[in-house]
Amino acid sequence: MKANQIDVVLGLQWGDEGKGKVVDVLSPDYKIVARFQGGPNAGHSLVFDGTAFVLHTVPSGIFREGTLNVIGNGVVIDPVILMEEIENIEARGVNVDGRLFISKRANLILPTHRALDAASESAMGKAKIGSTLKGIGPTYTDKAGRRGLRVGDILLPDFKERYEARKAAHLKTLAQYEGFELNIDEYEKRWLEAAEGLKRFELIDSEVFINHALDEGVPVLAEGAQGSLLDIDFGTYPYVTSSNTLSAGVCIGLGLAPSRIGKVYGIFKAYCTRVGSGPFPTELFDADGEQLRKIGHEYGATTGRPRRTGWLDMVALKYSVMMNGVTDLIMMKSDVMDGFDTIKVAVAYKTKDGQLLEDFPYDGGADIEPVYREFPGWKTSLGGMKCYNDFPQEFKDYINFIEDSTDCRIKIVSVGPDRVSTVVR
Repeated sequence: MKANQIDVVLGLQWGDEGKGKVVDVLSPDYKIVARFQGGPNAGHSLVFDGTAFVLHTVPSGIFREGTLNVIGNGVVIDPVILMEEIENIEARGVNVDGRLFISKRANLILPTHRALDAASESAMGKAKIGSTLKGIGPTYTDKAGRRGLRVGDILLPDFKERYEARKAAHLKTLAQYEGFELNIDEYEKRWLEAAEGLKRFELIDSEVFINHALDEGVPVLAEGAQGSLLDIDFGTYPYVTSSNTLSAGVCIGLGLAPSRIGKVYGIFKAYCTRVGSGPFPTELFDADGEQLRKIGHEYGATTGRPRRTGWLDMVALKYSVMMNGVTDLIMMKSDVMDGFDTIKVAVAYKTKDGQLLEDFPYDGGADIEPVYREFPGWKTSLGGMKCYNDFPQEFKDYINFIEDSTDCRIKIVSVGPDRVSTVVR
């Protein structure tokens, strides 16, 4: 049988694009949904039947009956957060048993990783990156240093000794942070209990599991976390996450050959947001920015922090489309801009010496001025519209401009938070 390919859903901006909703909408067409990178710093929001739910580690296909969900080797896992998340899912009447699989190769976030994250961020002062303080960075650091603990280690007879050895090494490092107070006793107790609780699930060689599924023609969807502009290599470094968020990360995060990649669904908001520090060329500090934040409820799903808001950045979007090989675009939160008289899009950057840049720069757009093109607002409520023909012409013009600029079709348009508020073209 000819091997099947895996389709991919990922964010094209700085995260918070609405990946959870899209995976939830697409998952009926897939038997398996697999997370391939990131950790509980992710916050994938889903709204259905009038209620909202935020997922941090569990793939967003969990609410679709019959869908299998895999946490891949590229993910880092905090057992406490994962087990609490599972309890909340089960409290909604959702059966998780037999539907959630965890890679043995996924690295574990230890209580001392969280402490290292907090100590490091505190020590950086004004230069801090804006970490979610979930221990993500220190965990990936241990992974790259070949000294991390993995999910499969939980099954080993000397797991507790391995844990204590890594903890001792972390404590030595933490002792170097002057004035940093450490109290992990209570969290450590919960962590060890949660790590034991992971044995309840099927711990698998996820690379074998998914390759075999594809060979058998089973449709699989890979779910990314964070966003393309937060990629450790190609994002706005150093204000990035600690993993590869691009479609290429699927190969490493799930153990697949590049030829296995099929459709790449790239998700973006009709405007831009960012949480934490780092370059943001189109950021708004005026009433328009506040209006986007207020109407769009732009607060971090994981951190609760107010998001920075700005106009759509076409320079950055074209860069992300190129780097990911996007085949289909998905535009989110279009309805947030229903009330604007004028809408702007950055089509280039202008440097201090007057040079125009149309390609995304090495430093992520720091110290530049955006060059805007203006569009008339549609001044119509998009909510409740069911098909493309219902859209006002001004909104269609906005869609056509984005498609022409990226040379990529917008396949899905979201006009509200609920899964039913979705127009598929």
